[in-house]
Amino acid sequence: MMIKTQQHHHHHGDCCDHDHTHDHGEDAIYLFQDADFEGMRKAGRLAAKVLDFIAPYVKAGITTGELDKLCHDYIIANGAIPAPLGYRGYPKSICTSVNHVVCHGIPGDKKLVEGDILNIDVTVILDGWYGDTSRMFAVGKINLRAAKLIDVTYEAMMRGIEVVRPGATLGDIGHAIQIYAERQGFSVVRDFCGHGIGRIFHTSPNVLHYGMPGTGLELQQGMFFTIEPMINAGKYQVKILEDGWTAVTRDRSLSAQFEHTLGITANGYEIFTLSGE
Repeated sequence: MMIKTQQHHHHHGDCCDHDHTHDHGEDAIYLFQDADFEGMRKAGRLAAKVLDFIAPYVKAGITTGELDKLCHDYIIANGAIPAPLGYRGYPKSICTSVNHVVCHGIPGDKKLVEGDILNIDVTVILDGWYGDTSRMFAVGKINLRAAKLIDVTYEAMMRGIEVVRPGATLGDIGHAIQIYAERQGFSVVRDFCGHGIGRIFHTSPNVLHYGMPGTGLELQQGMFFTIEPMINAGKYQVKILEDGWTAVTRDRSLSAQFEHTLGITANGYEIFTLSGE
């Protein structure tokens, strides 16, 4: 789950503002110690297990609300708390973003149908640590363009992750994602970004999924954050529906997203939210 920019009236949406009231307004970027990695490993592993668990249920005929209930119960049964539930008033335990929904789709009575694609975004709190990850799912047989969008979005996330090491910059991450997605004929959403994480859901830094190499914050060992690009088949502009949460593509084109939580190590990175570890 990511941060929303508060600057929709600006042309660029370059800034993903923090919600200071809920996240203590911590602008200093915290550098975690080696011992903190273990807490994040456990939280990240559980978040990934939630997505593994829900995968067989993603079929035509199930509602997004039923998926939410299954995930909620699984998270609780594993001794954790679903972070989105009640966060800034969010009513459910996961986000389910179907087809042209970019992010923050609220589970409900919508039944999945053959050909749908959806992102399920899970954040768990385990022993005070946050594990945040999302994955795309196909409902039955999907068309080639949808399949390509999913593949490109995953690859874009991984290319962003692969540049992470001490001494690289946030701009390097954004650039790696943007250059790959745009070369495939897709666009990168500007209005949402990855975020610092740890014992707080959303904190500094903001991790934009577009940018120029060598610009922005220099990465340091001990930073924890998410990388979670949203890639659109059409144009990058989004709008928020009247529920105040659901973001959709303005041109109704398909949108895909993947997300991992990672920590910076002495010479690279560790992904906390890998499946099947």
